[in-house]
Amino acid sequence: MTTHEDNGPVDELLARSHRLGSDPRNTNYAGGNTSAKGTAKDPVTGGDVELLWVKGSGGDLGTLRAAGLAALRLDRLRALTEVYPGVEREDEMVAAFDYCLHGRGGAAPSIDTAMHGLVDAPHVDHLHPDSGIALACAADGEALTAECFGDRVVWVPWRRPGFQLGLDIAAIKAANPGAIGTILGGHGITAWGATSEECERNSLEIIRTAERFLAERGGPEPFGAVRAGFEALPEGERRARAAALAPVIRGLASTDRPQVGHFSEAEAVLDFLARAEHPRLARLGTSCPDHFLRTKVRPLVLDLPADAPLDEAVARLRELHAEYREEYRAYYERHADAASPPMRGADPAIVLVPGVGMFSFGKDKQTARVAGEFYVNAVNVMRGAEAVSSYAPIEEREKFRIEYWELEEAKLRRMPPPKPLATRVALVTGAGSGIGRATARRLVDEGACVVVADVNAEAAETVAKELGGPDRAVAVTVDVTSEEGIAAAFSTAALAFGGVDLVVNNAGISISKPLLETTTEDWDRQHGIMARGSFLVSREAARVMTEQGMGGDIVYISSKNGVFAGPNNIAYGAAKADQAHQVRLLAAELGEQGIRVNGVNPDGVVRGSGIFAGGWGAKRAAVYGVPEERLGEFYAQRTLLKREVLPEHVANAVFALTGGDLSHTTGLHIPVDAGVAAAFLR
Repeated sequence: MTTHEDNGPVDELLARSHRLGSDPRNTNYAGGNTSAKGTAKDPVTGGDVELLWVKGSGGDLGTLRAAGLAALRLDRLRALTEVYPGVEREDEMVAAFDYCLHGRGGAAPSIDTAMHGLVDAPHVDHLHPDSGIALACAADGEALTAECFGDRVVWVPWRRPGFQLGLDIAAIKAANPGAIGTILGGHGITAWGATSEECERNSLEIIRTAERFLAERGGPEPFGAVRAGFEALPEGERRARAAALAPVIRGLASTDRPQVGHFSEAEAVLDFLARAEHPRLARLGTSCPDHFLRTKVRPLVLDLPADAPLDEAVARLRELHAEYREEYRAYYERHADAASPPMRGADPAIVLVPGVGMFSFGKDKQTARVAGEFYVNAVNVMRGAEAVSSYAPIEEREKFRIEYWELEEAKLRRMPPPKPLATRVALVTGAGSGIGRATARRLVDEGACVVVADVNAEAAETVAKELGGPDRAVAVTVDVTSEEGIAAAFSTAALAFGGVDLVVNNAGISISKPLLETTTEDWDRQHGIMARGSFLVSREAARVMTEQGMGGDIVYISSKNGVFAGPNNIAYGAAKADQAHQVRLLAAELGEQGIRVNGVNPDGVVRGSGIFAGGWGAKRAAVYGVPEERLGEFYAQRTLLKREVLPEHVANAVFALTGGDLSHTTGLHIPVDAGVAAAFLR
């Protein structure tokens, strides 16, 4: 065994994991696990103890950290073989791993822990490379494995991951001293080595040898000839059609519970959908457990040509979705027994549209994106298997045993509860600064995905990056007076997240002049951005939300000035009054679609405000005869609470309206002004 004086085994394990996990040819996101054995000090006796460090449940190799490793006593883990009750009760062994932990133990041990502990090698890798799974899922995979590797890699028939599979692989290694690893039928690969370097080298040998074998031995066009009319549409047309379909598809995929969407136009998927064999292969479903746990057993596939009329495609998608739900329920009922967890939902996780691409869904953006990435892996596996043989995934019954495994159910129960705005997609205008920026941040903090919309491209990009990047926020440059620009912003939202559920009309400017100095250009510009802009944004939001059929929220950032008449403020005050009445009008009109429309009336939000920084502050300070830098203090002192209003306070009100507690409220304006009696709503 390797001695452990300077964290050597752990450091080597992490470095190897990062190298393997950073290349998608080696394994998929959060797929596979690696391990190392060595010695460390027993914290009680001070003596050396043999340990196993193995990637814990749910981690990702490419980003693995020491905290993501489970640390187990090797003697105790191997002693479990003496009390193993047999394959029918092998799931009980997972709970037994907890009694093998060293010290605090680190991360929760995964189902593959037995494989790593029982195989007699200091270093073990278990990976899910597309090339290896292609052999594992070929109809004659065992013969192909022998042809590809000779006796250096041994075939292991399909067995659900668990303690028995660990025993099987340990026995195979012992019986084949010249072997460097295995192909696991329907699953992936396992490799081992005396050193970390040797283990990694053996893993890569298996993966690269399989890649070369599939390329050299495989026949042309494994997915068949191109079907006329199913080829990929030109990019602009393809993305426009995807944006038009996305809200409809997201609404269908959210029938049981709301989902976030992701759109992919990966070349591998577009080519797959253009080929004659794609209906047959898609029907067979994915095979590797890591795949179908995220993609479900099969996708929903639109069976129309790429250029079919849009309304015809939508109608057919609705029909296919109803059929999919019936088939999924029948699948569940065929295999469920009294001990099976309840059916989790019958909607597809993957929807394929020929000529357009793939729509994938999940509880958040990352989950949706990763589901799509796994289906690309599945396409690669099908291509490899069909190139040298025929694709033969594990049987449906085994898929069900994985999908509705009590151990998977337990993993789901351990997940933290969702945040209040989880699965919701928000579009905030004027989000590059001030109230919009604070609102976007609050919505992301509460679990929403956010489209940061602003006329200032640089400001929008900066905020989107601050909020965590594309899995949480995307930036879009938009002039809210432009119908085309607004349509493009909502298309961006549809392609990024599947649609929109929550819109905040915040974009605005302030022109502070007396009546006789206010020009028609001033009036038109003020009303164009706030009154017209809010109308255009709300109209597009209502269209998208109606197509989704999931309800929604529209929130107007109005103003105290929509109620209170102040001096030298005709254009701004009138535009705010226009917005305030839009709230009432749209609340009355859109309620039947489950769309709630409410407003927030702030006042005196100086700090961080783009409006005040753009000249409005200086003009209002001049009106009130105070220094501009003390304008916030001045506004605070004229309120009942004597408190300055900040952008975050307005953001809090937006969340209060949309976070769930006010689910039966529409047509309401919430003052956020620290108390201005003249602006009380009556």
